[in-house]
Amino acid sequence: MAARLADRGYRVTGLERQSWPPGQFPANVELVVADLHHGIPPMARRFDFILCADVIEHLLEDAKVMVQLRSLLAPGGRLIVSVPNSGNLYFRAMILLGRFPQEDKGLFDRTHIHFRVWSGWVELFVNSGYTMTDVRLTPVPFTILRPSPGVFLYGLEWLFWKLACIWKRLFAYQFIFVLESLNE
Repeated sequence: MAARLADRGYRVTGLERQSWPPGQFPANVELVVADLHHGIPPMARRFDFILCADVIEHLLEDAKVMVQLRSLLAPGGRLIVSVPNSGNLYFRAMILLGRFPQEDKGLFDRTHIHFRVWSGWVELFVNSGYTMTDVRLTPVPFTILRPSPGVFLYGLEWLFWKLACIWKRLFAYQFIFVLESLNE
């Protein structure tokens, strides 16, 4: 994602936990090696946009990191955060059936530390000093189930997107929040 943004002319800085083997990290992206479990390292500049794509739910001290990120936003800057919805119908059904699978990705990703529903995410962001300017939703990604998904899976994904638009707390797979600092 960082390489694509940089290819489109954006100045991109990526924070990664481990250093990449030579030649594998995009040359047009500045790399800062940092373990976010220990917080955000000092940065030389402020940013117009900060993107946390499927990151926050993996952090021990997510509220601390959210506050630190706010200090890195330039005036008028925005933080874009995608997070899983633990209130999703599938998640609720698994819990109701007495199951809590440990998966390599998705809602039951074994590396998730925080499992929140809509109100929990909103509370985290508000308590960290943000206001929401926009929220987008993603449907359950049925089309990743097969290499050639076909009309049925595309239709099912479209249906769940429509249902998420009507009842986000139950049908959204992910929430994508656009946040601004309350200190503006």
